[in-house]
Amino acid sequence: MDKSLKDIFFQLLRIGLWAKGKPTFTHSLNESDWVQIHKYAVNHTVEGLLYDSFAFLDEHQLPPQKIRLMWTVRVDQIERHNQKMNAVIASQYKIFKENGLNPLLQKGQGVALCYEVPLHRMSGDIDWYFENNGYNKARNFIKEKKMSIRDTAGFSLSYDWHGIHIEHHKKLFDIQSPFKSRFLRKIQKDHKNNYQTLLINDVYVQLLPHELQLLQVNSHILKHLLSFGIGLRQLCDSARLYYCTFSEINKKNLKELYRNAGILDWIHLLHYILVRHIGLPEKFLPFELPQNLNADWMLDEIWYSGNFGFHDPRFKDGKISQISRQPDGAHRLWSNFRRYIKYAPQEAFFFPIVQTYSRFIGKDKD
Repeated sequence: MDKSLKDIFFQLLRIGLWAKGKPTFTHSLNESDWVQIHKYAVNHTVEGLLYDSFAFLDEHQLPPQKIRLMWTVRVDQIERHNQKMNAVIASQYKIFKENGLNPLLQKGQGVALCYEVPLHRMSGDIDWYFENNGYNKARNFIKEKKMSIRDTAGFSLSYDWHGIHIEHHKKLFDIQSPFKSRFLRKIQKDHKNNYQTLLINDVYVQLLPHELQLLQVNSHILKHLLSFGIGLRQLCDSARLYYCTFSEINKKNLKELYRNAGILDWIHLLHYILVRHIGLPEKFLPFELPQNLNADWMLDEIWYSGNFGFHDPRFKDGKISQISRQPDGAHRLWSNFRRYIKYAPQEAFFFPIVQTYSRFIGKDKD
């Protein structure tokens, strides 16, 4: 995609995400242009957001009818998928509670309510964390239901429940450094009485308080940048979460959370992108951006890698190895280590170690 078309893509993304604005391009795009825009929207799981921008376009700026129809069908599928996910969240939460578990909904649908059109946020799976060391109990409960589970790297497991992909996580935050474990346990304990509840399909589901939710969402972005990449949708999650929680968060405490987690310098890069490229008004940042900061290079990496690195054109002919199922996996991991060691040194150093341990040694076994 050339630079001018990429600029139009980001205009449409910002218009759809914030439900306001008009594009600056005045000419009609041809079908080939719209095919490229749609392809990148799918790669970054933001097709629902770009669709929402269509309501703000003049007639001659809209996609051809054939592409509009295809896009409408896709967004209808996203809406139905999200409705099904909400039903599964509500039913699973009730079942877990009835069996003595204390589930906490991570990311996903809890963030979706910050969007202008929550059902248009593309969501991949449902993520649960279980308090009071409930991970093993939940794992045994799922196995008793004769569900086919897969223990995965990162101290997690996954399975399908009524056609929806579910993941359970031992760790509440994607902070890799073992030197931060005590700090993470402390903040979880300190905020235990501040959990939120979210009404989903007539069931109140427990969520993290806003500051911890922001730490969770943003550390998840960093984890995937240290791996093979992340999509623009995850950046949109962060931007919308800042926007809708701004008046309720303790800005000073949040900055200290980032500092104590060892990721504050990287957070500044993220904030730069959220303001300059995703459209978050700078006044909704919890603290000021440093002077003379530039993170356009990080956006370039995100742009090319796409959702979890599956669509990076730079490595489409790369070799698959035992390191990962991603082409040229070792090279990409080394490049990301070098890229981020300056901004999150402990995370960059420990990420490959922890991932290797959890993949080959740290998995649960029956």
